[in-house]
Amino acid sequence: MKALNRFLAVFGLSSTLAFAVQPGFASTTYPLTIENCGATVTFAKAPERAIGLGQNSAEILLLLGLEDKMVGTAFWPSKVLPQLAEANAKVKLLTVEFPTFEAILAENPDFVAAALPTLIGPSSKVAKREDFEKVGVPSYVSPSTCLSTEKVKNEYGSRDQLWNMDLLYREIDELSQIFDVADRGQALIADFKKREAALRSGVSKDGKPLSYVFWFSSQSPSADAYLGGKNSASGYIADLLGGRNAITAEAEWPTLGWESIIAANPDVIVVASLDRNRWELDKPEAKIAFLNSDPAVSQMPAVQNKAIVVMDGQAMNPTIRTVYGAEQVAGQLKALGLLK
Repeated sequence: MKALNRFLAVFGLSSTLAFAVQPGFASTTYPLTIENCGATVTFAKAPERAIGLGQNSAEILLLLGLEDKMVGTAFWPSKVLPQLAEANAKVKLLTVEFPTFEAILAENPDFVAAALPTLIGPSSKVAKREDFEKVGVPSYVSPSTCLSTEKVKNEYGSRDQLWNMDLLYREIDELSQIFDVADRGQALIADFKKREAALRSGVSKDGKPLSYVFWFSSQSPSADAYLGGKNSASGYIADLLGGRNAITAEAEWPTLGWESIIAANPDVIVVASLDRNRWELDKPEAKIAFLNSDPAVSQMPAVQNKAIVVMDGQAMNPTIRTVYGAEQVAGQLKALGLLK
């Protein structure tokens, strides 16, 4: 009860919801077997020494109130959600970048949850899934990022259908079952569904739907820009707000030159805010300065109309941050008079 109350307080869920979720969900029966991204994973019992490998995986575990069952986290493009800061401080940070396989094993984990294929996958910079199998550590990869690399020859792959929150809800549900906290998982899912519905019902679809470009970052002003692809979480945000993604590439993270971005002619440019500071253009103010100063880019109608909004960069990944990002964009566009 104490853990559930802390979970509900952190996520801001009501006491009514707390009452509703407590009695209705059966405990997990072990062994539990889950089909996950082409692998069959079996759990003999709830993990007690978990690692959240990637921001989304770590934040889901924290939102489920599992910090006491975590021995480490790694790979944080942005700072932890403010409401999770206290819980996150109890968990060892291995690195904000890619950890080594050895650094993970040094924590003696009994479970690793990964947010991206670059963290656990065939071309991972950390380890392959079979590496964890060999040492008897079950692993779980976010269903949202299990993408084919046949069409796009990079580690992020491509998506032929628009991502939606169902994959995230599946991830929350499965992780909550793995840890035997199904009640918390269902409460979390209910809250996200409520926020999704509010965004869709609160945006008028009268008039012209807005087109968006979601700019994650660039290595330099002259380099191609990393953008949210057509069917990515960015495309989902555009759709959620009654619009469309101006970028039509099926790649999850296409890179385009500014000539192509200008040709796409978006109504709105969404720039990512990142805390990692890998590149200067991770900073939203650097992006906005470029948009307003480049001789060609500054002539884009979206720039001329000051239709530039800032969003948490992690929300451009298919994560629990995506709805937060949609709320950020909606609020700024309403203030600009572009959404009702």
